[in-house]
Amino acid sequence: MGKYNLTEKKEKTPLYRLLINPAMVESLYEKIMAKFIIEKKYRDPNYSAQMMAKELDTNTRYISAIVNLRYQDNYSQMVNEFRIKEAMYILKDPHCEQMTMEDVAKTVGFANRQSFYAAFYKRTGQSPREFRDANVASAKKVLAK
Repeated sequence: MGKYNLTEKKEKTPLYRLLINPAMVESLYEKIMAKFIIEKKYRDPNYSAQMMAKELDTNTRYISAIVNLRYQDNYSQMVNEFRIKEAMYILKDPHCEQMTMEDVAKTVGFANRQSFYAAFYKRTGQSPREFRDANVASAKKVLAK
């Protein structure tokens, strides 16, 4: 034994995760995805995990655990991922070229331009404007043919 008495820290699994059975995980995950994919709840900047839990008649710990288990991320990051993917689609569309970055940010659910830019850059490595400039030009070439 060395100078320092170091032991490996055992990772504790929260009790509520042990209480979730696989059928419950699958069922709740499908309901969560329906809220995002069908109802597009991520577009509402005020929609929270608490609101989702209330709508799904569960609690936020289960929402958080299932998002973590199935999406390997936390709720906020999952919401931002949906928002950024839709923003990328809008920014690639030459028909949406007249939209300002503020318009795009609000359309996909960001409360302000700064949080949109930060999340977009974190996900893509470029600003929304750089992304639009690179993609609209190539989309126009395709449409011109």
